[in-house]
Amino acid sequence: MKKLLSPVVGLIIVLAICWALPLEKINWGSINLGSNRTISVTGMAQREEANQLASFTAGVDSVNLDKETAVTEVNKKMDDIIASMRGLGIEEGDIQTQSMSVYQEQEVFYENGVQRTRPGQWHVGNSIEVTVRDVSQVSEVNGVLNSSEATNVYGPNFRSDETQTGDDLLGEAVADAQTKAESLAQSQNLKLGKILQITETGAVSNYPIMYDRAMGGGGGPAEPGTSTLSKSVSVTFEIR
Repeated sequence: MKKLLSPVVGLIIVLAICWALPLEKINWGSINLGSNRTISVTGMAQREEANQLASFTAGVDSVNLDKETAVTEVNKKMDDIIASMRGLGIEEGDIQTQSMSVYQEQEVFYENGVQRTRPGQWHVGNSIEVTVRDVSQVSEVNGVLNSSEATNVYGPNFRSDETQTGDDLLGEAVADAQTKAESLAQSQNLKLGKILQITETGAVSNYPIMYDRAMGGGGGPAEPGTSTLSKSVSVTFEIR
């Protein structure tokens, strides 16, 4: 009985030690001690930034029995809207066509109890997206759009400028991965070597925290708010 008790007690002690290790509760990555000795970890970075951009969508619709009349009406109104945006200093590249449509509805009628269709009115539509790079202009742009002949106006939708932020967050995520890898290596009495591979696993995300939609006939106040941006990477290090 004594010969059996000693291995059992030893196994219990080993399991208790493994259970008590704090690293077991933190899923930072994995260590490969095979022929290719590596550590793979996930690094993350997150930042909250003030929104620097805003966008509006403005559309014009027309219905007419004459196709050319409807097309001309929409084009004229849209040209006026674009001109008003350019007059506010909005760059040509920040005004983009979103959709265009021209179709003729088919009217349903009955003849001798039989359902038939015939050509009806023409429906013409055009919409643009306007990007405002100076948020102090948002109220003014909103007022001009809502005073125009646009059939519908949506916005402002605020967001951050991800161009530079994405690169910064990527570097921070790699640094976070290195810190975690060093902790894992030290816990196993290993030394961290060079980076073997970096894989981006999460793109920048835009989550606007707060903004006011300044809709209506005038340019009411608009608060840009902030957005939460994040980036994650998987990094594989050599270990010695």
